[in-house]
Amino acid sequence: MMNFHSLRALLLAGTVFAGGAACAQEIADTIYRGGPILTINDAQPTAEAVAVKDGRILAVGALADIEAHKGDETTVFELDGRAMVPGFVDSHGHVVFGGLQALSANLLPPPDGGVADIASLQESLRKWIEDNAETVDKVQMVIGFGYDNAQLAELRHPTREELDAVSTELPILIVHQSGHLGVVNSKALELAGVTADTKDPSGGVIRRDENGEPNGVLEEYAFFTALGKMLGDLGEEGMHAFARAGAELWARFGYTTAQDGRSAPSIVEVLKKLGAEGDLPIDVVAFPDVLEAPDYIVENFSQDYTNGVRVGGCKLTIDGSPQGFTALRDRPYYNPVGDYPPGYSGYAVIGMDVVQNAVNHCYKNGLQIITHSNGEAASDMLLTAIEVAQKEYSDANNRPVLVHGQFLREDQVDTIKRLDVFPSLFPMHTFYWGDWHRDHTVGPVAADNISPTGWVRQRDMMFGSHHDAPVALPDSMRILSATVTRRTRSGDILGPSQRVDVPTALKAMTIWPAWQHFEEDDKGSIETGKLADFVILSDDPTAIDPETLSSLTVQATIKNDRVVYEADGSMQKTEFLNWPVGPDGEASHHLLHAMYDGMSKK
Repeated sequence: MMNFHSLRALLLAGTVFAGGAACAQEIADTIYRGGPILTINDAQPTAEAVAVKDGRILAVGALADIEAHKGDETTVFELDGRAMVPGFVDSHGHVVFGGLQALSANLLPPPDGGVADIASLQESLRKWIEDNAETVDKVQMVIGFGYDNAQLAELRHPTREELDAVSTELPILIVHQSGHLGVVNSKALELAGVTADTKDPSGGVIRRDENGEPNGVLEEYAFFTALGKMLGDLGEEGMHAFARAGAELWARFGYTTAQDGRSAPSIVEVLKKLGAEGDLPIDVVAFPDVLEAPDYIVENFSQDYTNGVRVGGCKLTIDGSPQGFTALRDRPYYNPVGDYPPGYSGYAVIGMDVVQNAVNHCYKNGLQIITHSNGEAASDMLLTAIEVAQKEYSDANNRPVLVHGQFLREDQVDTIKRLDVFPSLFPMHTFYWGDWHRDHTVGPVAADNISPTGWVRQRDMMFGSHHDAPVALPDSMRILSATVTRRTRSGDILGPSQRVDVPTALKAMTIWPAWQHFEEDDKGSIETGKLADFVILSDDPTAIDPETLSSLTVQATIKNDRVVYEADGSMQKTEFLNWPVGPDGEASHHLLHAMYDGMSKK
């Protein structure tokens, strides 16, 4: 059945191209010209110019034809030799949690930060406290984001004693770059109520020292509980700051559609309010946690955006972080760093019965389900549950998504194809953690096949390539580079046969994730009738050395024919956008005030 947007596009295309007289009557609001335009439309891969009217694409083609749509009031957007591509569609990320990344101390390793060892981590926290003294004094809390034990010189997590060396009076919580674990100091342990007598929660681990005392490292649900207690008094104004900061950070990297990939009803309501107030520069599709809000998802699910926000379906999480050794494998980890028993293979955060019930709930109610599954055994659980649900609900057409699939086996890729599961993969891991996977998680043989985009394309399957921010920055050019080159931090090529070319990698950031979200009729390519969502890049990614892709920059992001970000700073609404550049992690003071004011008023 043809939907509204397909019919609208068809009618509009007929009006535009039916004849010269009709074309002359269609005057564009904006004409984009003067640089290479990559349409991501196989029927018309490139164009010289694009005409836009009422936020939608009016015509695409040769400059002479597009100039026929120019009127006295038409704005001409000169590309000045820069490349234009469709707006990027977020295959998987956490846009609101990304606001936490933007508004906390930057503990990322190079090249996104300056933390290389525990001493520099401590110094970054001290400097952040000094730079934000007024807000820290008001809230009495410190949060840092992005440390990675795999990149610390000590190759271990900090301890609570090392955070105590920064402060024993302020509670400190630092979030691992994976987002699945973190470290707290003694004051934060006290506030979280965690003692030597506290038992590990289901689906989580409280790491302990040789005396049985918590050493400060909290995994999965133990960490989420502590984080929730520290942010429990955030307040509506603070949550607004998080959501707005995240959306603007995504826009900086060319995303015109963001995903909030493990949302909560309260967060969705904040997003709705921001959208109604005109404070969201881009679209946001939310997937609340199906275990926490099954009824809310059913009641709020929609294929249509209202003020730039919609609930797209359900999120389920089966296991944890591969680089943190909490993903559930079907075999032991290769050489894990830490105190692990022989044969350790990670763990699931939920049981098979919970997985099956969650998948059945989504299929029964016609809801899309996106599922975090990193290890091979976790993916086995998901694929088994999907196959059972598809037999029970044979008329379902909900495009289930496997998110991450870092350690997929090739036979699992065959099953994914057979079950019509969409793989949202994470090839950016090859850069950030490729060396770590080769040396510690899976070993040199299996490491070549992490995030197996080559296997997927050999089977003529679509896939999405994501950033999972705030696990990493939502850096679109880093995604593009990693998907094409699979270069690790050390310069190794991790799995040459899993590499894809630039046009394929661009599809995995545009038209294929648009399909993933049931939005291919509106987004993902520059075609007549679709939304005028564009990204202006510093150069044509198909015309440069692939090894230099990561040096490309987003010059402008355009949503519905409106510029929402410009690299020269004229469209930046908040100072926080400079956060990732330096090692000091200084964030926007007025956004921090808003966040902390929300906390203190609660």
